[in-house]
Amino acid sequence: MNVLLIEINPFAPASPPISLGYIASFLKSKGFTVKILTLGEDTSVSRASLHQFVSSFQPALVGLTAYQRTMLYVIGLARFIKSVNTNIKIAIGGPQATFMPSAAFAGLPEIDYICRSSGEVTLLGIARAIENGTPFSDLSGVSYKNAGGAVYDTAELEGLTDLDHYPSPYLDNVFDYSCMREAIMLTSRGCPHHCIYCYTPHAFKHKVSFHSVDRVIEEIRWIRKKGVRRLWFADPNISFKPARLIGLLDRILTEGLETEMWLQTRADLVNPEVMKKMKRAGVSTIAFGLESASERVLARLGKHISVQTVAEAISLAQSEDIEVELFTIFGLPYETFEDALKTLEFVKKNNVKIMGNTNSQQMQIYFGTHMAQHYENYNIHPLNTRRPAYLSIGCQYETDHMVYSDIQKIQALWRAHSRDRGRRIVS
Repeated sequence: MNVLLIEINPFAPASPPISLGYIASFLKSKGFTVKILTLGEDTSVSRASLHQFVSSFQPALVGLTAYQRTMLYVIGLARFIKSVNTNIKIAIGGPQATFMPSAAFAGLPEIDYICRSSGEVTLLGIARAIENGTPFSDLSGVSYKNAGGAVYDTAELEGLTDLDHYPSPYLDNVFDYSCMREAIMLTSRGCPHHCIYCYTPHAFKHKVSFHSVDRVIEEIRWIRKKGVRRLWFADPNISFKPARLIGLLDRILTEGLETEMWLQTRADLVNPEVMKKMKRAGVSTIAFGLESASERVLARLGKHISVQTVAEAISLAQSEDIEVELFTIFGLPYETFEDALKTLEFVKKNNVKIMGNTNSQQMQIYFGTHMAQHYENYNIHPLNTRRPAYLSIGCQYETDHMVYSDIQKIQALWRAHSRDRGRRIVS
């Protein structure tokens, strides 16, 4: 049986979708034929060519990655796929889907399944059900709408806790290396913290699971052999276990696998020893989450970190000639216009280039975050009160301290100071 996995994001150049890569490799290991289609702002595709592609491959199941920013594109693509063949079953997964209310099915007539649990095992269950001719039987980890239009929510499905049990999308050659500029990698998944604006901790139940250092090194060797010389580590906190990270960096150095790397972690999870080894191993850029430079605001975000700690981590990285990026947010609860200005001034004062990820963004209130569940308690006032159920509040809100025009003014100030005109749109 054939399975097609699609990521569509017209706001950024196409890049290897690591999450879909894992799902594809896992399904292939269970006997399914899988293809990945990535549609970005630089992808040339017509309706005719897409129709030919789907008709030729004949997938029985199509999985679409869903984000708030791309939901309308996902809906349009699902409608198009059903127009090619109404028998194709369509599932949506990813951050927008995990905690999306089942009432969303009312506005998603072409969607058959909303994936709630780990993508690999959830899609496997759906694929096997379709292959067995019973597409709506014995399912877990999903909400689904059967042929009669009835909606059902199933029990959660646990993913594998040892990530090495998932086949590697790199070692399985799931991706096309010929056009790959950098490889997006995961050495761990999840986050144990409780930041009120973040989806990740809730999605992973505040737990972190890991690949072994041996597995990561094996992938790096293979990626380098394929000619890719830049690695992008997508772990939320790659130095969550500092000793593990040092072990990984030591292996890279011992085996001569020094490679240009981008990674991110918390500012309180670095020290001089780790930073020196990062530099030697090839880390060119490190990203920290600052969110706000107002201690009063930052203290209420559940992040449990101080502005001074972030400043010290920046200095430590810069002393090793490692470029720093800072994730910042405006429009936060309790934040005044003056508080928001403090964040911009902090970034400038600490000589962090305002470009790429350092371009600040308005807080997005996504499904699954503590903020989305309790926005009234934070005096958040949604503007899109008649939005369809498949969309969260997103950036359409005001607070007790900042009206929407104030939020727009802050955005304009960041763009005015940006080296790349604020070219970064979050999905």
